[in-house]
Amino acid sequence: TYKIFFNQLGPEPVKEITHHTGEWTLIFIILTLAMTPFKKITKLNVWISLRRMLGLFVFFYATIHMLTYVVIDYRLDLQSISKDIFTKRFIFVGFAAWLLLTPLALTSSKKAMMLLKDKWKKIHRLIYIIAILGVVHFIWLVKKDLTEPLIYMAIILILLLFRFKFKKV
Repeated sequence: TYKIFFNQLGPEPVKEITHHTGEWTLIFIILTLAMTPFKKITKLNVWISLRRMLGLFVFFYATIHMLTYVVIDYRLDLQSISKDIFTKRFIFVGFAAWLLLTPLALTSSKKAMMLLKDKWKKIHRLIYIIAILGVVHFIWLVKKDLTEPLIYMAIILILLLFRFKFKKV
């Protein structure tokens, strides 16, 4: 955001904003997924209390990322956007991830948790699929150097392995 205020977005500001918001979406997904391992390692519940806020940051940055594409880049040209969704696999996967993320944000309150009971957990397990889709979106977007998206993928896979290895049966 400092780049916006100090006019440091470079010659392609839309591309810069899109990349920046996508990157922060992945960072917040990783932080959200890291809360349970941090709790298990440190035996401190404070990590879990941060998870909802971090998850909402995921939705915030993913929504800004998507709106940058839809509103700024494509100026709400629904025909072109629809064409992209169905012809460019990285956009299809990114859009699918955002759609799956929406119910998580809408059901993030304690009230929703109480109303949905066991269904709430099932809905919020979508974060694992969303995390993978987010990285696949990035991998399919990148044309040459896959180092950065593969680092994100490795971190997410480690967190998912940790999560499932220590899951109570």
